[in-house]
Amino acid sequence: MTTIRLTNSKTRRKEDFQPIDPSNVRMYVCGPTVYDRAHLGNARPVVVFDTLYRLLRHVYGAAHVTYVRNFTDVDDKINAEALRRQKAGSPGTLEDLIHERTEETIAWYHADMDALGALRPNQEPRATEFIGQMIVMTEGLIASGHAYAVEGHVLFRVRSYKDYGKLSGRSVDDMIAGARVEVAPFKEDPMDFVLWKPSSGEEPGWASPWGKGRPGWHIECSAMAHELLGESFDIHGGGLDLQFPHHENEIAQSACAHPHGDFAHYWLHNEMLQVEGKKMSKSLGNFFTVRDLLDQGIPGEVIRFVFLMTHYRSPMDWTAEKARQAEATLRKIADFLHSDPLTQPWVDRNSVNAPQEVIDALANDLNTSLALTHLSRYLKEGDYVALLGSLRLLGFYPDALKVKFATFAAEAHENDSTSGYSVSSLGLSKRTSEILVEKLKELTSLRSLAMASKDFAAVDALKSALIAAGVEVRMSKAGVELVPGPDFDPAKLEALQ
Repeated sequence: MTTIRLTNSKTRRKEDFQPIDPSNVRMYVCGPTVYDRAHLGNARPVVVFDTLYRLLRHVYGAAHVTYVRNFTDVDDKINAEALRRQKAGSPGTLEDLIHERTEETIAWYHADMDALGALRPNQEPRATEFIGQMIVMTEGLIASGHAYAVEGHVLFRVRSYKDYGKLSGRSVDDMIAGARVEVAPFKEDPMDFVLWKPSSGEEPGWASPWGKGRPGWHIECSAMAHELLGESFDIHGGGLDLQFPHHENEIAQSACAHPHGDFAHYWLHNEMLQVEGKKMSKSLGNFFTVRDLLDQGIPGEVIRFVFLMTHYRSPMDWTAEKARQAEATLRKIADFLHSDPLTQPWVDRNSVNAPQEVIDALANDLNTSLALTHLSRYLKEGDYVALLGSLRLLGFYPDALKVKFATFAAEAHENDSTSGYSVSSLGLSKRTSEILVEKLKELTSLRSLAMASKDFAAVDALKSALIAAGVEVRMSKAGVELVPGPDFDPAKLEALQ
């Protein structure tokens, strides 16, 4: 069996991964707070841990891996967004608007992450489904002296857990000096954090021994992980920004609530994301969501490919040039995949596995950049079987690539005095391919006339109609290209006839 090696944030070493139970490998990853669209930085851990999930399934078997990623659906940001909508005139109670917002945001998240080729986790718990478990866990922490109730709040005594700070590598005193902590007169210690807080008015709240209230953020993940994966499980992951305080607090409260368990054995954190060399921020004008990119016509496969170009523990820089490189590579792959040699009835295309060197690259602390290097070599060498298996393991679906990255290009035939049109259908129907060729010829002809007359109205009209059908139109000195995009609709294209 392949040995997986992972860099454990807790020990700061690369270690052989040894699951507690190879027949039940368990992983928990912190999911989104569902108040708005997922931005590009939110998507990076999704792709990172989806890649690890795929590797674990390959090594241990899909039936022997449990992946849990939560939705935080009770949070002050969600409340604030619902209140904003209410003040803007949206009908319904605040509770109704909170429910409406979380439901639509979860649907957005699923659609956007599906577009990146990410598998859905085995379980996607919502915090509001586990309030009872959070209350029970909090009661236990009070009973054991690790937490205290005051003025409707319950706070965790940080200094009651001697190993607090080991994950982030800082002492409590250093953290007090350097961190921004919530100041409250009822705290025994500035570093103590909230397990439960009171709700007033229309704020969402649940009955508890401390009055109507709602959980603090950190207790949510601890309670859900314990309920679904047990006192000890294998891997806990998330972005580096969650290492402190969220993950540090998770460890403290879980270790104190369940002293006979180990909580997570391996902690993995992905580094942060930049855009064109700068921190992504709205003030710099370089902040965008996954949906922004998809709506701009950048396919999810391109986003995924760019993410995989950089090792997960290195800062990642999203650039337009990287996106262009990724798209160009995927188009070459799509062209090559069209010449499918596995059409023989005795060959099961779905049983093709990735070569061992690709598996070994991923098993070596998710070295995705090396895996992509192997992928490029298989493409260059024309090794169809190795390419097909590698794509699947890396989260790319060959049939989808053949459709999305089809290129219809007008070009001159060599040794022929007449203009010709080179077309690869790449999985599209014969009728759709024929229509695209016709429209390519028409657009090329109109463009030639417009170059002479300087009247581009007809060109612009046809171009707009093609774009409305989900076809990307590219014009250059070399000619015209029609590229069916992710929203390509053959029916709309046929309506242009």
